[in-house]
Amino acid sequence: MSKAMENLNQAMEKAVAGRPAAGGFPYLAETLRRAGVVRNIWTLPACQGLYLTSFGPVVMQEAPLVTGAADVPAFDENALIQALRTDQAGESTFPGFLAASWRAGVVRYEVDFAARMVVYSGCNGEEYREAYPFIDVGEEVGSIRP
Repeated sequence: MSKAMENLNQAMEKAVAGRPAAGGFPYLAETLRRAGVVRNIWTLPACQGLYLTSFGPVVMQEAPLVTGAADVPAFDENALIQALRTDQAGESTFPGFLAASWRAGVVRYEVDFAARMVVYSGCNGEEYREAYPFIDVGEEVGSIRP
């Protein structure tokens, strides 16, 4: 296992263990940032996450939302915001959030951990941007540091 994968796995384990049910994304994001993750890019409906870290890039493949050919849903900012608020309230799972984002027409989203900003994109250049707050996660993450 590479240092990048080991470090990311340690950070994910810490984030899962300490993440509150409601409002958990800022905790996850700050834990990853402190472990040296710079950006995270999700591609939908493939459910592929690319983590750009100080140790190198790591890709994670989740179960795709569709197989074969499928129509791409129209970008619906209101539906996306509803999916975000449902997730922020702790009322969805991560796979559920990805599915709701896809149904809202999101084909990609990118998290900039330094700027604390997420940009959700549709296939025709539509974008919705949302900042998230700083959360103090306590001690350093794991034994591996960038």
